[in-house]
Amino acid sequence: MAIRCRRKYYKYVKCIIVIGLIAFFVQILIAIKFIPTDNDNTINGAISFGRDTGDVSARKSNFGYEDDEDLARKSTKKHVSPLRLQELDFQPPCEITSREAISAIHRAKTQNCKRELVNKTCLIQGGTFYPIQLKSSCPNNGLTYGKHLGCYQDEKKLRLLSSFYGNYANTNSRPACLDICVQAGFPYAGVQYGTECFCGDTVPPSSAKIDAALCDMKCPADTASTCGGYFTMNVFETGVAKFQAQTPASTNSPDKAEEVRIVFLLTLNGRALRQVHRLINALYRTSHYFYIHVDARQDYLHRELSQLEQSFPNIKLAKTRFSTIWGGASLLQMLLTSMRDILALGWQWDFVINLSESDFPIKSLENLEKFLSLNKGLNFVKSHGREVQRFIKKQGLDKTFIECETHMWRVGERRLPRGVTVDGGSDWVALSPRFVAYVAGAPDPLLAGLHTVFRHTLLPAESFFHTALRNSEFCNTYVDNNLHVTNWKRKLGCKCQYKHVVDWCGCSPNDFRTEDWPRIQGTQDHQLFFARKFEPVINQEIITRVEKYIGFNDHHLIPNLDAYWQSIFNTNDLTASTDDILQTHANAITRQNVKILHDEGCSMTPLEILEINSYYNSDVYKGNIIRYKAIMNDNINLVLETWYKPRHKFTTRPDSSLAENIKTFRVSSEYDQKETTFRNFANILGPFSEPVLLYELSPNIEKRNLTLVWVDPAGVVADVTDIKIEENPKGHVGKLNNLTGRLERV
Repeated sequence: MAIRCRRKYYKYVKCIIVIGLIAFFVQILIAIKFIPTDNDNTINGAISFGRDTGDVSARKSNFGYEDDEDLARKSTKKHVSPLRLQELDFQPPCEITSREAISAIHRAKTQNCKRELVNKTCLIQGGTFYPIQLKSSCPNNGLTYGKHLGCYQDEKKLRLLSSFYGNYANTNSRPACLDICVQAGFPYAGVQYGTECFCGDTVPPSSAKIDAALCDMKCPADTASTCGGYFTMNVFETGVAKFQAQTPASTNSPDKAEEVRIVFLLTLNGRALRQVHRLINALYRTSHYFYIHVDARQDYLHRELSQLEQSFPNIKLAKTRFSTIWGGASLLQMLLTSMRDILALGWQWDFVINLSESDFPIKSLENLEKFLSLNKGLNFVKSHGREVQRFIKKQGLDKTFIECETHMWRVGERRLPRGVTVDGGSDWVALSPRFVAYVAGAPDPLLAGLHTVFRHTLLPAESFFHTALRNSEFCNTYVDNNLHVTNWKRKLGCKCQYKHVVDWCGCSPNDFRTEDWPRIQGTQDHQLFFARKFEPVINQEIITRVEKYIGFNDHHLIPNLDAYWQSIFNTNDLTASTDDILQTHANAITRQNVKILHDEGCSMTPLEILEINSYYNSDVYKGNIIRYKAIMNDNINLVLETWYKPRHKFTTRPDSSLAENIKTFRVSSEYDQKETTFRNFANILGPFSEPVLLYELSPNIEKRNLTLVWVDPAGVVADVTDIKIEENPKGHVGKLNNLTGRLERV
C-alpha cells in the first residue's frame, strides 16, 4: 500500500513539474515579445504569435532601422563614464554622452585632435551637423514618395514585395519603412502585421487589392496609422525608379571603335619604384595621360618620379599631397583634389581610371582602348551586391568617424540622410569627364550634404562615387563593373590588421602568386582589364607571366626581369623611422667591409650610408645592398657597394625529440598575417622591434602542448607562451621587444 501511494505521489509531482515548465517557457516567450530588448529592431529578435511569417525570397536582414529614439535608448542602457575634463586645456561646449566619443577623446594624444573630436561630437549631439534629408535628382518615372496605393492581400509562398524584409517591433511605421526602401533603392514599400516592412521592385497586381479595412493593425511607432494586417499589406510608392545598371558594349561589337584618351590617376604609397616604372611602361602611350599622387610621407618615391615629369609632357605629379591612411577620409579628399587638378590641366580625355602600385593590366592596352571607346559617357563602379541594410552595418556607414593624428576615431552612431539611395563597394573606378566635373566641381545641395557625410565616413571612397552616381542626373550611366579582378582570400585578409589606424576591423585582398594564375586566366572572357594586388617582393614571377599573357614585351626600360631591388633607406629622405636599427646595422657592415679591405692592403674610412636596397632574384631574397661613401688615405673619395645576406642559424639539442618534427622555426619582426611572411627580410632586430615566432611543425608530431620560452639579450627569461598543437600545427606567436625564442616540450 505504501509503495502504491508513493508511486501515485511521484506521478502527481511529475505532472506539476511539467505544467510548471510549460508555464515558465510561455512567460519567457511573452517577455521576448512584449518587453523591449536590444534585438527588438532586428529580424533575429522578432517572434510572432498567431501566424507563420513564412519564407521570404530575399535574404533576411540582420540589421534593422533605427530612429532617434532607438539611438537615445541604446545610449542610456549602459552607464557612461563622464569625460575627464582635467585632460583638456579647453572647456567643451556640451556634455559628451557618447561612450565611443569619450573613449576616442581620451585616447587622442594632442589637444588639437581632442578639440576636434569634442567640437564635432557636440554638433552631432545638437542635431546640426548632418543633413536630415537630401533630394535625389535621378529621374523617378513619375513615382511619388509616400503615395498610398492601397491595401493588398499577401501570400505566404508568393510575397507581393520580395526584395527586402525586416521586422521592427518598436520602430516600424509607414515613413520608417519608406525610408528603408528609399535607402535601398526600391520603388515600392509595404507595411504588414504592424511590425513588418517589405520592399520590392514591382507594383502588386491590381487583383490583389482588397478593402482598406482589412489593413487594421496599428504601427508600433505611430498608433494613429495602420501598418497592414494579417497577411495584408499597405503598399506605397517610394519616389525611386527601378534601378537597372547599364550593360556596356563589348569589344566584339560591330561598332567602329573611336579614339579614346585615358587619364591614369596613380595613387602611390611605399617605395616600389621599379614596379611603378613597370606599370607605367605597360600602359604608356603618348595619347594617354598620367597624373601621379605620391603620399606626402614618401619622399623617396616622389623625388625619383619627379624625373618623369621633366621628361614626359603627359606625366604630371600632384602638387598638393596628402598623408593618407587605410580607410581614412583623406583618401576621398585626395581623389577629389586630384580630379580637380586634372580638370584644370586642360587635357582632353574620355575616362579617368585610378590605380595604385599594386595594380597591373591583365589585358592589352589596345583591348582596353577599344572597350572604352565603345562606352564613352558611362561610369564604371562596382557595387557591393549585398542587402543594403547589411552593407551599411558591415561598412560602418551608420557610424561617425573623424580623422586626425593619422587615425580614424569612431565617435558614435548616426543616421544617414533620408531621401537618397546608399550604394558602394569598391574604390577603384573609371569615370567620365562630365561626372568627374560634377563631383569635383562646385557642389549642389546633394553633393554638399554627401561631402559632409563622407568626410566623416570610414572608407569613404568606396561609397561616395556610387552614392553620388545613383542620386544624380548621371544615374543612368552607372555600370556595375570597376574593370578589376581582386584577389580576395577572406580567411587570410580579414585579420583586423588595421586596428592601429582605425577603430574598426577591415579586410584587404591578398597578393597574387603563381598559384593564383588560374584566376587571372578565368578573366579572359570577362570585361576585366586590371588585377590587384601584385607585389614584387612577395612574387614577381606572376607579373612577368601576366606581361607575356597580354603580349607585352617592351622591357628596354626594365631590364633583368628576374631581379628586383627596392629601396629601404635613402639618405636624402626628409622623413625617417624613429627606429634607426637599419642604419646602425649597415654602419656595422660597412666597418667590417672596410676592415677586410684594410687587411688586403686597401686602407679607407667609411663616411656615410647613401642607400640600402633589398635584393631579390627569381623570387628569392638574396640580401641587402649598401651604397656608401668612403675616403682612402690619400684623400680619394669613393662610392662603394656591399652586398650581404643574413645567415639563418637554428640549432636543437642533440637529445631533443623535436628536431625531426620542426619544419619552420623563425623569429623576426614586421609579420604580415595576410601574406603569412615577415616584411623584415633581413631579420634585423633592435630595441624597438616586436619579434614574432613563425613556426610549422610536422603533422606527425604528438598532439601535446609546447612551451615557448622568450629570453632577452641578457639571458633572462622574459616571458613564457604555451603553444597548443592543433590538427594544423602551424602559426605565429608575438611577444615582447628584443627577445629570442626557445621551444621546449611540456
